[in-house]
Formats: sequence, C-alpha cells, structure tokens
Amino acid sequence: MDSIDLSIFSSRIAAICDEMGAVLQRAAFSPNIRDRLDYSCAVFDADGGLCAQAAHIPVHLGSMAYAMNSIVTGIVWSDGDMVVMNDPFLGGTHLPDVTVIAPVFVGEKLRAFVVNRAHHADIGATSPGSMPISHTLQEEGVIIPPTRLQRQGRVLDDVLDSIVSTARNQDEARGDFSAQISANQLGVRRLQALIERMGAQLFNDALLQLNDYAERLAQVALKTIPNGRYSCTDVLDDDGLGNRDLKIHAVLSVDDGRVHVDFAGTAAQTPGNVNCPLSVAAAAVYYVFRCLMPAHTPACAGSFRLIRLSAPLGCLINAQRPAAVAAGNVETSTRIVDVVTGALAQAIPDQIPAASHGSMNNLAMGGEYQGRSWDYYETMGGGMGAGPNYAGLSGVQTHMTNTRNTPIEVLEQHYPVRVRRYALRKATGGKGLHQGGNGLVREFEFLAPTTVTLLTERRRHAPWGLQGGHAGRVGENHLNLTAIEPKVCFDAEAGDVLSVCSAGGGAWGKPDAD
Repeated sequence: MDSIDLSIFSSRIAAICDEMGAVLQRAAFSPNIRDRLDYSCAVFDADGGLCAQAAHIPVHLGSMAYAMNSIVTGIVWSDGDMVVMNDPFLGGTHLPDVTVIAPVFVGEKLRAFVVNRAHHADIGATSPGSMPISHTLQEEGVIIPPTRLQRQGRVLDDVLDSIVSTARNQDEARGDFSAQISANQLGVRRLQALIERMGAQLFNDALLQLNDYAERLAQVALKTIPNGRYSCTDVLDDDGLGNRDLKIHAVLSVDDGRVHVDFAGTAAQTPGNVNCPLSVAAAAVYYVFRCLMPAHTPACAGSFRLIRLSAPLGCLINAQRPAAVAAGNVETSTRIVDVVTGALAQAIPDQIPAASHGSMNNLAMGGEYQGRSWDYYETMGGGMGAGPNYAGLSGVQTHMTNTRNTPIEVLEQHYPVRVRRYALRKATGGKGLHQGGNGLVREFEFLAPTTVTLLTERRRHAPWGLQGGHAGRVGENHLNLTAIEPKVCFDAEAGDVLSVCSAGGGAWGKPDAD
C-alpha cells in the first residue's frame, strides 16, 4: 500500500472500534457504562497482536495489548464463538473489568479478533460496587477464567446465568453483558466485510505494513530521549490495611531508541488491594511512551515493539495469585505513570509535565432501597499537572482513566443519593511559573442506609512539581465533617454526608515570588 491507502486502512479498522463502542454505550443498562463510558474496544490480529483501538480507557487497552496473545493462543476457536473472562492473572486488570473476545473467521480461516472490556459496578464482591477493602482476590467478586459465552452464534444461557447470578441487580448486569455481546457481533460483521472486500492476503500485508510504520514513528520519538539510565521513586499512601508508603521504583535504560523499564526495588506485594498484575504495569508504561509519539502513530502492536519492562515476581506491580488487586488497576497504575514520567523528566525536562492529582478517587456504594438492591461506582477528577508551556487543567480525569463524570441528574434519578456540592477546590494546584490545576470536591448526602467504599490516593503525599514548581495540595475525605482514611469501607445512615476532595496538580517552573 502507498501512504494514502495505508492511512485509509488504519482509519477503517479504528472506525470499527469506534462503532463497537457506540453500540456498547447505547445498549448498556448501567450508568457506569452508558454515562461514564467505562469501557474499551479494540481489534487484534489472528495471533493476538493489537491492530487498532478506539480512544477509550488507557489501562484497559494497554493491558489487553500486553496480554492478548497469551489468552487467544490457549483456546480452540470456531466461527460464532465468544469467550468471556476477567481473571487479572490471566490477562485481565481487576474483576469488575470483564472482557469479551470474538474471533473473526473469513472463508473458514481465523483472521482476527474483536474485543471489548467494560467495568461492571457489581461483579459479586463482598461489598456493593465491587471495589472492596479486600485481602484476597476471592473477596473481590466472581473470578471468570477464559470461558465460552457464545458457540456457533448462540449465547450459552447457562454460562451467562451463572455469572449474572452473582450480581445484586441481575437485570442491569444481564443488560450490560448483552451490550458487550452486541458490540462484538457488530465488530465481527464489520471486520469480515472489510477483509472480504480487501482479500485476506492484502489484509494481512496491510497489518504488517501498519505495524512496521508504527514502529518507525515510535523509534523516531524514542530517539529524542538521550541515551542513559534514569530513575525515579514514588510511593502509594497505603493499602487500606495499615501498610503505608509503598514504594514504586523504576529505572529507565535508553539505548538508541530502545527503552527498558526495570521496576526492581519496588515494594513486595502487600496484604491490601493495591497490587496489580504485570499487564496493568505494562499499560501504564505503554501509555507514557505513547504520549511522546506523534498523534498519527497507529494504535497497534508495532508502536510498542521497542519498549520492554520487567519487574520482580511477587512485587507490588507483578503480584502473584491470590493477591487482592481491586485498587491496583486504578490507583497503582496511576502511580506507575508518575514514576515513569518522573524518570523521563530527567532526560527530557522540556517535554514532561508535573504530577497530576494521582488518583481515580474511586467511590463504590450500594444497599437496599424501596425493595430493590442497588450498586454504584464512579471515579472523580482532580488537578492536572502543569507543563513547560501550559498550566494544568482543573477538575479533570488524567492519565490512566478516560471516563466522564456521572451527571448529577443521572445519579440522583437512579440511586438514593443527593449531590449537595460539586465544585473546584480553589488554590489547590501548585504554585509556579505554570500553575497546577485545582482539584475538585464532590459532596454526597445519603437518603437511605448505604454501604460505602473509598479507594483514594494522594491524601498523604502531594503531587510533585517540576523545575522548581510547587507541589499540589493533597486530597481529603470527610464523613459528616470528620476526616476519614484514604481507603475505607463504612455504613452510612440516611442524612450522613460524604465529602471527597481530590488533590491539585503540581506546578512547573519556579513562581515569580521565588
């Protein structure tokens, strides 16, 4: 293909991912998928190599890119199959993120896969919202190894019923799974039509050419990083079980456009749930270096060929079963980004921003109300770190999450909760030549007895500034005006008020007053 044809081909397979996402969003039942857009869609080749992805959730997409080969090569596929899974130690992230994989056959030969991953607010955990303060993976919900969900185009009702039976709101859960199945069915049809129109040989050749092109673009970007070794250390506040200041350490070795990220020296896996499998760490590493590449770099496996990572088995970011991992996907992945960018700031200081608010500020809750069970989960934004020529944005999602907030009207319509305040936290961004963004405050009044879980970070250690810029202000959590821990589960009564205040972003450059 010439460059124009290759660009059109890349756009066509990316558009299939976009259309899959639109189907998933519009068919989903839960606000978590329909309104917050907590899902991702991608296309993989017959060997499980990433071909294209939509601009969805970085932690979903990077972890799938890292682990899909090991998943699909262990299954005997037939036309019309779909497989469902969520096991973090077999290529997943955490249990609420459920992946559905469908093979694409053309002329009785396997040519590709379409995949989507969506966050289910209830996957049968010990607490509502399925983000518990857990000790083991089993406490976090139902564990689904790669399991056939559809055979010869027919959904296996007994498998779906078994998974859905663990949910408190089974109608909503079934609706979300049906949306995932429908998105893949659409993706299979669209990709089959594209391959039939092009011809299988040209399709395969185009994928090879696309990956080679992506690798060349990646190499040009990575060669701007001077050769050398660069290191950074940062910490997580705690694991929710009393273990504090959990270290994440990375050494970046750069050699003529090739990068190795070594996490030796990172803390051992911990009893709490901030552990994560290596696939999640890979997602964070890929994300950081993808940000350095040109915007038109194809989102395929070739863009990551020059990046390697390693971490000691049994450490915080390469945990072993049955480690609890619910917060590792959301909080630890975010801190890995801070560590990798902190190391890069030594090599290319004119390209790297200060630390952002550093947490997804996870809120999970639920209970019984008017004769029915309910579960809810959301993440909240904060201050973005400032950069060499820009101030940080305020009250936004950053780095590993790419979800929307849940509109207040949707939240109050579906659940016994009132949002009393939703505002920016003034003067919480770091001071500097370029100011860090401000965090936000979201205040909830419970209208019925509710079980609440918070998994938050940057409540003890502030997001750092760069080049003399000041750190952002740490976040805070309060119940009825009393400070509570960053990671906590409690039972609220009707009339109780929870306030979640996220951190501000770090500043870049010294303030004029300095």
